[in-house]
Amino acid sequence: MGKRQKSYKIEWQASVGDAPNGFVKSPNNFYLTHNSNYLNPKTMKLNASVYSFVAVTALFLSSCSTPPPAEAPKAIDMAALKTEIQAMEDAYSAAEKAKDAPAVAAYYSDDAISYGRNSEPLSGKAAITEKIAERLSKDTLNYDNVYKVVDLFADGDMAVEIGSWEEVNGSGEVQNRGHYMSYFQKRDGKYVCVRDMNVSSMPDKKEGM
Repeated sequence: MGKRQKSYKIEWQASVGDAPNGFVKSPNNFYLTHNSNYLNPKTMKLNASVYSFVAVTALFLSSCSTPPPAEAPKAIDMAALKTEIQAMEDAYSAAEKAKDAPAVAAYYSDDAISYGRNSEPLSGKAAITEKIAERLSKDTLNYDNVYKVVDLFADGDMAVEIGSWEEVNGSGEVQNRGHYMSYFQKRDGKYVCVRDMNVSSMPDKKEGM
């Protein structure tokens, strides 16, 4: 009878869970099993090479499938931001007192829109500057305008301020008061006002009353 060569069969399987004794386990709880129907010394070297290749491949794929942890967003120092926004409001007030329209308008971005009382919105810094210059030229009372931050909200490069304003005469008496809202964006490292609007808290003055 002729010599009969024994055949062999190798089955590789990737599984998930705890690896039994003698099995290869990856960092993500994948393990590899093999089932050899017939093994002989001539096939042991081949089996070991294939086993190693599949194990290394599984480890590589499992490591690639694990995304790196997301970096936590940097916390905003709200106290420092409030100081910065208040400084902008103080500069706005000082520029009004000096009747310097361009200095007042430095508060705004080039694409800002300002919503004033009893008037149409002003679109763009140029239109805002022109309106401020017109208002300052007609001002004969020379009241001091006082702006104060009341509430402040921020996220990323955006901030929203709710503030109060007062018009105070030379004797320190409040002649008018109200509130405003300003929406800021941080551009080129500093905040600029992109949108704002204001309202008066004083009752309307009607003729004959």
